[in-house]
Amino acid sequence: MAKRIHRISGHDDGVRIESRILEERIQRAVREGARRIEVEAVGQHGIGGRLWISREEPIHVTITGSPGQRIGSKGFPGTTIEVMGGISDDVGWLNAGAEIIVHGNGSNGACNAMAQGKVRIAGNLGARAMTMTKTNPRFAPPELWVLGSVGDYFGEFMAGGTAVVCGHEPQNPANVLGYRPCVGMVGGRIFVRGPIDGFSQADALMEPIDDASWEWLTVNISEFLNKIKRTRLVKKLTRREEWQLIRARTPFEKKGKARRSMREFRAGVWDAELGRGGLIGDLTSLDRSPIPLIVHGDLRRKVPVWENRKYMAPCQSSCPTGMPVQERWQLVRDGLVDEAMDLALAYTPFPATVCGYLCPNLCMDGCTRKTGDMASVDITKLGREGYKSAAPKLPPLSGKRVAVIGGGPAGISVAWQIRMKGHEAVVYDMAETLGGKIASAIPNSRVPREVVEAEIKRAAEVLPHVHLRQELKAEDFVRLREEFDFVILAVGAQKPRIIPVPGHERIIPALTFLKQAKRGEAKPGRRVVIIGAGNVGCDVATVAAGLGAEDITLIDIQEPASFGKERKEAEEVGARFKWPCFTKEITDKGVLLQSGELLEANTVIMSIGDQPDVGFLPDTIALDRGHVVVNSDYQTTDSRTFAIGDLVRPGLLTHAIGHGRRAAEVIDDIFNNRRPQSDTRQMIDYSRMTLEYFDPRVIEFSDMKQCASECSSCGACRDCYLCETVCPQSAIRRVELEGGAFERVVDADKCIACGFCANCCPCGIWDLKEAEPLG
Repeated sequence: MAKRIHRISGHDDGVRIESRILEERIQRAVREGARRIEVEAVGQHGIGGRLWISREEPIHVTITGSPGQRIGSKGFPGTTIEVMGGISDDVGWLNAGAEIIVHGNGSNGACNAMAQGKVRIAGNLGARAMTMTKTNPRFAPPELWVLGSVGDYFGEFMAGGTAVVCGHEPQNPANVLGYRPCVGMVGGRIFVRGPIDGFSQADALMEPIDDASWEWLTVNISEFLNKIKRTRLVKKLTRREEWQLIRARTPFEKKGKARRSMREFRAGVWDAELGRGGLIGDLTSLDRSPIPLIVHGDLRRKVPVWENRKYMAPCQSSCPTGMPVQERWQLVRDGLVDEAMDLALAYTPFPATVCGYLCPNLCMDGCTRKTGDMASVDITKLGREGYKSAAPKLPPLSGKRVAVIGGGPAGISVAWQIRMKGHEAVVYDMAETLGGKIASAIPNSRVPREVVEAEIKRAAEVLPHVHLRQELKAEDFVRLREEFDFVILAVGAQKPRIIPVPGHERIIPALTFLKQAKRGEAKPGRRVVIIGAGNVGCDVATVAAGLGAEDITLIDIQEPASFGKERKEAEEVGARFKWPCFTKEITDKGVLLQSGELLEANTVIMSIGDQPDVGFLPDTIALDRGHVVVNSDYQTTDSRTFAIGDLVRPGLLTHAIGHGRRAAEVIDDIFNNRRPQSDTRQMIDYSRMTLEYFDPRVIEFSDMKQCASECSSCGACRDCYLCETVCPQSAIRRVELEGGAFERVVDADKCIACGFCANCCPCGIWDLKEAEPLG
């Protein structure tokens, strides 16, 4: 027989009663035997908390209406609180064992200082959830379950328990854990499903989900979905590959093994075992505590080491061309702006076109400032000025000759590098002009025409031997291989991929459309459907809108992979993204989907990628699914033939340019009878840099000088004198070397290994290392 429901209203005759009065009425009902209570809330706080009952007589409190803050505050085991809508701040505050079920969204401060119990949220949460939680090893740890996402500062100072963030219909699809999660986290774990934008690496780490943890998650997620009446989501939310696990770092992982001080040893071991004063405590009361010893020279257990340029900066490590971005900013700080721009020409023939406009700026993604939640130094401020640089001075020719097949970014890059090293490079291309897709297909809206023209003109000055409109056949390749020392294949991917559905002959390939548009020949009409919603598809959408298209739809079989400027610009012109969509047929009216829906279109454009045309290659050059097989130096199975760019694997323009630079280095080493070498330096650890000197308020840089001043110069000394300034012993001095170089040396007789130099260095140059053993 079901227990009778005891109903309590939050108002008397239309007048709201105080939270204190409502709580007294609930507690009175419980004392009188009520175990199922329904509360009609009118903004009252703390409903459901502090109900003293035994586990054998559980109580269920259902809340309708509009509850106020701190629902379930100080809730006890045996209490279940079910909220039939959303809740305000601090749900589960100081929860000591209650189960709280919320059939809606939650606000800020959920589970603040919770020690036991479970909170289940059927929507999204606001900021500072799961903060300062606790775990008593004698009781089950607290749990927070969120179907959607959480807000900023999640898990701040979390000291125990488990949080599960399912990422279903999140408030921020790009970041389900919000801004700066896990700061100060010292205990507990977080299961998360969906994209996250980082977390406090100093306080937490990500680790694989083991079988035991996965079994716990799947069993309990079924219970959670049952409680919030969303069991249909079980299959969707139990795909193991979609989940990640974050846990708090242990003290050992944060600081290394703690060493007991002599004071602690004396009090906790010596005196505890032998009595106060030790062996002679009965003879004297003198204080015999150890006198601290400050050591110098060979007695130091650790010594500071100046590791200038030993490690690669994160920006340089992230750049496929290997460009030393931090060195360019140092030149700007020194007032050598022209030299900073010219330095880029040693790494790419397109410093403005690519670095300034077309690259997604991987160097900025790797910038150390992002670890401190600051804006990355903006390389485009420097990159976009690169088209003004003059052609570099060229060395005399060595007599060695290299044929480059392909005049796009990869081909120009490798030919440029070959000529810069003193060898002749001859370029062959089918197009009417140099530049490949940069010149023929990429919209002028992405990069100004005058920038592209200036950089191609500069490349032509360095590479005078260019043969255009040259369609190579198999016999032509054989001839080039005999005439030249090496042949480099850089033909890119020019053959559009087309889905062989009925009516596919009505489709226009994306590359064809973009080329037509750049020549002023494209007429897309009012309605356009683009099959494939990647970044190239977004470019097509933006160009089509500029040519008068008003109704633009991009479809894909999965969630679109487009991102960055291309996606943003497509959305700004009104393009819609629709997925998952499976094309059944192309008709004269548009795209017919397998679902039966017809997407009307005057023009249908396909943008699902391009593939290389390798029909002219001999059997001696191995292929893998249409791409040329190469080793780590881009050498094919024919030792005198190299292959780079999209012919090897699809990638960014910067990848193609980086391939060209590496292939040229290897060929130059072979010409000079050297073993091919590469920069094997490891990337410097982010934790070595000190960011406190830089302004976190800078979210947009005004000019190059501001960028340079805010660069940490990771791994390369800024010569800022901070280490010398903070050294309490004046043990560090600067020593001039030949050619304007310098180094900093440490006077061992003065140094006390305090570590101030390492802790203050913005560049991460100083490191404290174990001293060499004596003798």
